[in-house]
Amino acid sequence: MLLAFVGQVAWAVENNFLNLFIQDAFGASLADVALMVSTSALTATLTTLAVGAWSDHVGRRKPFVVVGALLWGVSIIGFALIQGLSDAVSSDVTAAARLGVTLTIVFDCIMTFFGSLSNDASFNAWVTDTTDETNRGRVEGVNSAMPLIAMLSVFGGAMALMHVGAGGAVTYDYPTLFVVVGVSVMVAALVSAALMDDSHPSGAAEKGWLASVAHGFSPSAMRANPRLYLVLLGYCAFSTALQVFMPYYVLYLRLPYVLGEGYVFVMAPGIVIAAAFTIFYGRHLDSVGFERAVRLPLALFGVGCVLLTLLTDIVGVFAGSVLMLCGYLLSAVACFAAEVRNNTPSDRAGLLQGVRIFMVVLVPMLVGPWIGSAVSSSSGAIAGFGVVGDGFTPSSLVFLASALVSLAVAPTLVAVRRHGREK
Repeated sequence: MLLAFVGQVAWAVENNFLNLFIQDAFGASLADVALMVSTSALTATLTTLAVGAWSDHVGRRKPFVVVGALLWGVSIIGFALIQGLSDAVSSDVTAAARLGVTLTIVFDCIMTFFGSLSNDASFNAWVTDTTDETNRGRVEGVNSAMPLIAMLSVFGGAMALMHVGAGGAVTYDYPTLFVVVGVSVMVAALVSAALMDDSHPSGAAEKGWLASVAHGFSPSAMRANPRLYLVLLGYCAFSTALQVFMPYYVLYLRLPYVLGEGYVFVMAPGIVIAAAFTIFYGRHLDSVGFERAVRLPLALFGVGCVLLTLLTDIVGVFAGSVLMLCGYLLSAVACFAAEVRNNTPSDRAGLLQGVRIFMVVLVPMLVGPWIGSAVSSSSGAIAGFGVVGDGFTPSSLVFLASALVSLAVAPTLVAVRRHGREK
């Protein structure tokens, strides 16, 4: 739980505050945000594929978790230096801003490398090693609540670092935020070094590391594990829908004509409700199975996105956010993640983390943010329908686009159900 929480705190900073930081500090565009998300996703995928297969072959998880988390913390602290570095290198304001955008994207890739090494490749494989079909729903229920609890902690803590400018514009003391989070990750690494028991997985069947990596994408692997890859395909479709709006979610909420500086006070109770519901629903997942359990979360997600598209008052945004967050965490982190673990071969848990990241992070983050950016940049001609985009301003239509993309999950669920009947 400690590693899951602190890891999600770090990802919460990346997924939410880096987008704010790159705009507030350097005046980045929506395209810059989409580029940062995409390059980070590519880094995460390559790292998880390589390290996951490596940990399978050496039969160890703990060293990768601990060392990776230590370096992860150091790399997060590095963000505190970017603004001063860009100003020192270039005296021209415009050139300094462009350098700052570039450095932020580069540092994000470095941080993602160490974070994926520790969390995506090694910690997630360790969880698969140490759980089974009798308790994965409960474990994923707790795991799935961690992103929300981490988000609540990060935004709650950031309240002390908030600055409200003229016109209600909200910004933060980013260097302090990065240092605090980086140190927290490093402390968690030291605690896990003392308390964590390694899982000692059995080695993969292939003799070479490269052959093991290639096996995860081979037709033979798909034929041997059809249900696993069908679930991953559905997971990919849902994650793509999520990434249509997620990089711009906080940017949207803090708009003066949506929630403004009070957005944290609306998000906080919504996060608590969604986290509590997610933990409870995880226990339900163990008893009813994947196909039945995933239907309600997908419906909640779609309804929440529609409400966020149409309503901009506090009550509407709160209701839409609660439903969307419940659906997101229950569908992606609980139902899909537990079913992926249930169908993962025991000798390839590390390798399959790389395949999972490819399907659930890389493809969605290469596609989703650009859909959101395109919707916002083209929605200026659409009047009277939620909030329209303007330059860097996200449009409420990103939520509608997300709901429409999420419909692509349905065919994969039909295929999973049919496969289950054949078995």
